Parts: sequence; C-alpha cells; structure tokens
Amino acid sequence: MAKSPDNALRLMIVDDSVEAAEAIVSTLRNAGIAVRPLRPGSPEEMATMIASQPADIVMAAQQAQGIALQDVLRQVSASGKDLPVIAVTDALDEAGFTDAFGGGARRVVLRHRSQLLLAAVRAEWSDLEARRALRRLEARVRETERRCDALIDSSREPIAYIHEGMHIRANAAYLEMFGYDEFEDIEGMSLLDMVGSQHVEDFKQLLKDLGRGQAPPPRYELEARDVEGNAFPASMEFTAAQYEGEACLQVVFRRQEVDPELALEIEELRQRDQVTGLLNRPTFLRALEDAVDEAAQRNAQHGLLMIEPDHYQRLLQEIGLDSADAILAGVAERLQGVLKGTVAVAARFSEHTLAVLLPGSDYAATAATAQRICEAFASHVFSIGTRSSVVTVSIGGVQIGEKIASVTQVLSKASEGVQSSIGVGGNRFELFDPSAVDRAEEEHVKAWVVRLRDALDNEGFVLHYQPVINLQGDTGAVYETFLRLNAGDGELVRPLAFLQIAAEHGLLWEIDRYVIGHTIAVIGQRIRAGRPTTLLVKVSQASLADNSLTRFIGEQLAAHGVPGEYLVLQLPEAKVFTHLKAAQDFATAIGRLDCRIALEQFGAGLDSFQLLAHLKPNLLKIDRSFTDDLSRNPDNQARIREIAGKARDLGIRTIAEFVQDAASMSILFGSGVDYVEGHFLAGAGPDMNYEFE
Repeated sequence: MAKSPDNALRLMIVDDSVEAAEAIVSTLRNAGIAVRPLRPGSPEEMATMIASQPADIVMAAQQAQGIALQDVLRQVSASGKDLPVIAVTDALDEAGFTDAFGGGARRVVLRHRSQLLLAAVRAEWSDLEARRALRRLEARVRETERRCDALIDSSREPIAYIHEGMHIRANAAYLEMFGYDEFEDIEGMSLLDMVGSQHVEDFKQLLKDLGRGQAPPPRYELEARDVEGNAFPASMEFTAAQYEGEACLQVVFRRQEVDPELALEIEELRQRDQVTGLLNRPTFLRALEDAVDEAAQRNAQHGLLMIEPDHYQRLLQEIGLDSADAILAGVAERLQGVLKGTVAVAARFSEHTLAVLLPGSDYAATAATAQRICEAFASHVFSIGTRSSVVTVSIGGVQIGEKIASVTQVLSKASEGVQSSIGVGGNRFELFDPSAVDRAEEEHVKAWVVRLRDALDNEGFVLHYQPVINLQGDTGAVYETFLRLNAGDGELVRPLAFLQIAAEHGLLWEIDRYVIGHTIAVIGQRIRAGRPTTLLVKVSQASLADNSLTRFIGEQLAAHGVPGEYLVLQLPEAKVFTHLKAAQDFATAIGRLDCRIALEQFGAGLDSFQLLAHLKPNLLKIDRSFTDDLSRNPDNQARIREIAGKARDLGIRTIAEFVQDAASMSILFGSGVDYVEGHFLAGAGPDMNYEFE
C-alpha cells in the first residue's frame, strides 16, 4: 500500500503503558508508515477525541484497565464513524478472541509479533481507504450521471439508449434527425423501426450478438429511415452503458454526409500519433479502459507494458534536441518490429514513453514479450541523422486481472515499474502481477540489494546539502546532509526507495558509516579552506547499539583534523524512545568526542517531553507535520510555541524543517524557534554555496 509522507495514519492507541503504545508507533514508522498518534487517558477523553479529531484506526489493548476494550468498542460503535478497531493482546485465548470479535473488533493481533501487527494495520488501513474511495466514487458517479444527462441533452450528436432493442432514452438531436417532436413518440419503439428494410435481418443479428455480450463493431453502416419513411445513409457507434441501473447500449446515430472511405481515413488519422505512427494517448486509454473492464467483469487477463528509453536526456544532448522526434520514431519503429504478427496494441503514451497492451496475455507471455523488447533494443544500433547509438529501454509491466481492475492502479504500477527499473540501472523490466506479488517483490528486492552493494563498494552514493539558517543572528554555516543514490546520467534516487530494503538485508550500518565518513571528510575540507561548517547527519537504529560506530567516528575525526563540535548526529525520537538505553550510551560516547546530538521528528510521539528527562540533546528538530500549512493551522502554531518554549527553558535549541512560505517564517520567528530549513529558503543540492551572512 503505497502512501505518501503527507498521507499519515491517524492512529488512536488505547493502552495503559506509554512505552507499549510508543513501541507500536515505532514499529509502524520503521516500516515506512507516517503516524500521527493519539492516546486517550480516560473514557471521557476518548469520547472527546473521537468526536473532535479524525482517526483512521483504533488499536486497543485487550488487557487495558484504564479504558476496557469493550468500552472502546461501544464508544466507536456509538460514534457512527467508520473506524476499525484492532485488539492487541499479549496472549491468545478462545474467550478473549470471541469477546473481541463479538464486540466489533475487526482483528486480534499479538503484541509481540510485530510483522503480524504491521500486516493487520496495513490491511485495515487499506480496507478503510477502499471503503472511503467507494463512497467518494458513488458520490462522483451520481454527480457524473447528472452532468452526463445534461451533456447528452445538449449534445448536437444524435444519441439514444437502447435496452433489449427498445428506446429508453434519446436526446433532442436524435429526435430531430428522425423527425419526432417528443421522446414519448419513440419510447419503447424498437430500434429496428429506424432501419431500412434491406438491413433488418443483419441488424437483428447484430443486436442479438450485442445482447450476448459480444464486442460491438467500431462502426456499423446502413440505410436509416425517418418518421416519414425517407431513407438516408447513416453510421452507428455502440457503447456498453448503464441507464438508471440497467445495462443497455448507448447508440450514436450519425447521418452520413461524406464519402465513407474518406470518413474512415479521417478517423484513422485522428487516432494516430503523427511522430511515431502509433496510437495516440486518448485512443490507447479507451482500449485500456475496455481491457480493465473486461478483467473486472469477465475475469479476463491482459498485459500492459510501459517503455522508456534509458538515459533519454543524455541521448538528446549527444544527438541534439532537434532530433527528439527522430529518436522516438526510431524507438517506435523498433518496437513495432518486435510486436509484428501479434495482437498487441502499441501507443505513444507521453513525451518519450510508449505503451503496449497485450490482450489475453498471461504473466508468462507478458514477461516473455517484455524480455524480447529489452533484447531487441539492446542488440540494435539506431541510426539518427549522421549519428548512431545503442538505445536500451526500461520497462514497467502490469498483469491486468480481477485483483487490479482499475485504470489508475494499472498505470500507477506500470509507472512505478519503469522508475524502479531505471533506478537499478535500466535495460531491464519489472512486471507487477497481483497474483504473484511475492515473486515480483523478491526479484525487485534482489535487484536493489545488488545495486546498494555496488554503490557501497564503488562510491555510488552522493551527498546533498540543505542550509539550516539561524533566526537569532548567528551567521555560522550549518547544513543538513542528505543521501542520494546515483542511478546514472544525473538521475538520483532518494532513500525512501531503498532504506527499508537496506534495513532488511543488514546494509544500514554500512550506509551510516559511508555517510558519516564522507561527511567528516567534507567538514575537514571546508575547515582547511577557511570555511568551517557544521553538518547534520542522520543515524539509523541499526547503528545505535553498535559501539563500533563511535570508534569509527573518533578515527575519522582524528584522520581529517575535524573538531567534534562540527558534527551533529540526528536520532529519530520514536527509535530513541524504544531503544532508550542504547541511545543514552551512544550520546555519552559521542559526547566524549565533543559531537552533538539532535533529536529529530520531535513532538510527533505520544509523550515527547518525557524523553528529555532521560536524554538531553543539543538540538530538537520539530516534526515536519507541524509546519505543514502552518499559517492556517492554529493548533500547530500553538504546539510549536510550546516546544520552542520548553526547549529554551532546558537550554536546547530548536530547528523547524519543511518551511514552505514567508508567513511560516514569520510565525516560527515569533515562536522563538532557533533554526529553519526548507525549500522556501533553499533546496538540497550538491554544493554548499548559501550566503549565511
């Protein structure tokens, strides 16, 4: 379930133990889920929260004494909200299981089985989003039907709706073409009455075929007759539709005023991209919609491939911008050669992306086609003007079936596959099959592990820097360090794409050392150049309990002649809370080197200030959720003032990140925040050239 960082899970946790609740939050955040937690302390507070604050999921401890599980279930039920409850228990027994489900809990999970807990949260959140999406869709459908009715009525195209061969709806243009004044004049009339007698038998057979679910012809030509019996040449186009909940046919009945062959030629040109000769995007999308509908309604299966030339920007630079069309035309020609003799439908989908629909193709056939395309491009030398080049491609594929019968999902998965293929080097394909997602995921993970191993061994990572600006007059240079994976030709991959894979395969501690070692080297270079600079760098949970990291930091500081005060190591609040002893030991060891500690994502936990009684950092980085739309959110403004005030009393400086506008800057300055960073001030980049003075 792909969720954007801004789409945070609003989680209400009912548990007597703050530590146990924080452990749940930490588990979810470690899995890449942004969480905004709530924790009521009494039944009354819970009722207030449910009534006044939006929530997505409630996780309630079955053994809780402060707010019993049955009280939680009753309050949720009484609220009338679609709010799933997951019961969390220390041990399963038949009575507790029966009570939880009998009271309305959707799932019961073991607290100590983090993977099961994570799976339950993802499943319930996904189901909730699906139900919400369904409600939104139903509302949109109603609104769309209303607008469609208005458009059909005002359309100059003669349109009618036919059910079992009879007219159930027709617009004014249709009535005018046949010479009728009111729809009541043809309501219930057979469509056969509009057809010339010489076409009746053939047309009757066509209606029978359509009634059995056969695909309509793209265009059906005949002689029609109006109310006075006058004959005129006409063409018909059929589309499966629904009217007032009933399956029917939408018929567009046009009078033929031009040469039929010329009309067909014009229609063909209208559907083609003029550069590549392939279908254009609107025509392809209609074919894709039909394929997706067929998969949803008849359990059919089809394949979709999206194809992009690798290193496209480099190709343009080498061959010239004026040859962009020639490059794409050559790519399209090669693709058509591979698909020759098949039923595949190829199109130009966007500027330099081609798409292929493979009707009736199963996973093996789709994968084989993708492989053939990759090999055909890799083995071919393209001649473009006076230049020649090998053009490899990255392919993202989707196996369309009942489990992914949504055009939006299909296109999203295909696009993700293209980007992922590019991210691990290109000249390959990734095929998403909902029925074999484990296989696809395994292949994806293996490719990423190889890519990360290569980046660590061969300097494949790069560092970017974003200025951190002091609001209280200090003009010293301070930057935050960000990690990027170099995918080649100027393409950079952000850590969110690979950190979870790195964690699962034991690579995080190596990545930490890579970043910290290079950061210290950069600080040394800046000091020797007479531009001393403080750099903030993130440390993962994998390195917290590893005392060899502090020895490594000490060795690197000595090797590059860097005073420890210029290095600030950032620890996430959620991980510190659940690994407090390791964090304390790490902070003590780092303190001996004069390095400083920053606590990031601060304020988003259940009891953030409780941490400061056990660990006193030098800096607090306020969670970015509080600066989002800050100027219009008085609650976030109050929370930032509270954090800045308490931190100031404790002698701790504060940083607000993700600053988006001048109004937010003004609010942060007035709140007493010490430092700010964000794209409004300056984005992250490979150079440190911000003027702090």
